[in-house]
Amino acid sequence: MPASSPTLSIGEIAHRSGVPHSALRFYEDRGLISSHRTSGNQRRYERSVLRRLAFIRSAQRVGLSLEDIQAALTTLPEGRTPTKADWARLSRQWRSELDTRIDGMVRLRDRLDSCIGCGCLSLATCGLHNPDDELAAQGPGAPMLRPSREGGR
Repeated sequence: MPASSPTLSIGEIAHRSGVPHSALRFYEDRGLISSHRTSGNQRRYERSVLRRLAFIRSAQRVGLSLEDIQAALTTLPEGRTPTKADWARLSRQWRSELDTRIDGMVRLRDRLDSCIGCGCLSLATCGLHNPDDELAAQGPGAPMLRPSREGGR
């Protein structure tokens, strides 16, 4: 196939993106990417799908759900390839969510060796960080790992 072809086969997309065929079909079934069919019923993808796939895989790597990814992708324009400005707008929308996730990961890393953010998840009482189970009033789970209320995060 000539390099100037406006569309790519599922095999070409899989090779260029590193995403397996099965995942491409799954993403298409979920509405994350789209293709059209040839007269021989073969899937053909626009080249812009490669950028969407890079976005999907990057978002998954940082722990975002497919539902969040799909919601973000629906904000991109239909009928034209998204521009740099479109992608920048989408990434700005996620900045707060990503900052919250980063904060949670830092808290987990820094407190992992101190009973997983204390809430006495596995000990009857914790004389280190939570004497007399004082943190129970803050609700279930590990309250020390929740985003802090100060500073907007």
